[in-house]
Amino acid sequence: MDVMQAIKERRAIRKYRPDPVSDEALRTVLEAARWAPSWGNSQCLKLIVVRDPSIKSQLADTLRSKTPGGKNSATDGFRTAGVALVACAADGLSGCYKGEQGETILATDKGKWWLMFDVGLAMQNLTLAAHALGLGTVHIGMFDAEKVRQILGIPENLTIVEMLVLGWPDEKPAPRPRKEISEFVTYDKYSR
Repeated sequence: MDVMQAIKERRAIRKYRPDPVSDEALRTVLEAARWAPSWGNSQCLKLIVVRDPSIKSQLADTLRSKTPGGKNSATDGFRTAGVALVACAADGLSGCYKGEQGETILATDKGKWWLMFDVGLAMQNLTLAAHALGLGTVHIGMFDAEKVRQILGIPENLTIVEMLVLGWPDEKPAPRPRKEISEFVTYDKYSR
């Protein structure tokens, strides 16, 4: 599958078959994450692969909804899919230069964005590789990070960025509309 095809066809999958994800397929998507670019080649990504159904169920219980008392649309898929991934970033790597934090030497108005950006790049690589293999994924950002930290024993020097479900799709969502290029691109100067 070519890259543009994977980009255009990939969808967030929330319903999964309970079929296991092979070690080979898992290695392939992890290899895609490994080759993602990162700030100064810092490679701050730390991934926790969860296959144990009881741990996946505990993690699913940490998901939050957009509406009070509601259910996150990824909760059931989280329990059903073969794998859950918890993506973290090692503090003190991304955005650092010779031991100095980026905020002091490369200050921006974005705060400590480097590690989030680096993990996002790796996870996008992973999702595209998964799609090319026929696997589905869904990025999950609405969860109780402290509960996840406790469940998995994640040390304080790691920032928990996102969770991702990986498995065999049990749905085929239709493409969602996209803006035309002319709606978000201007040339040389900003214009409306």
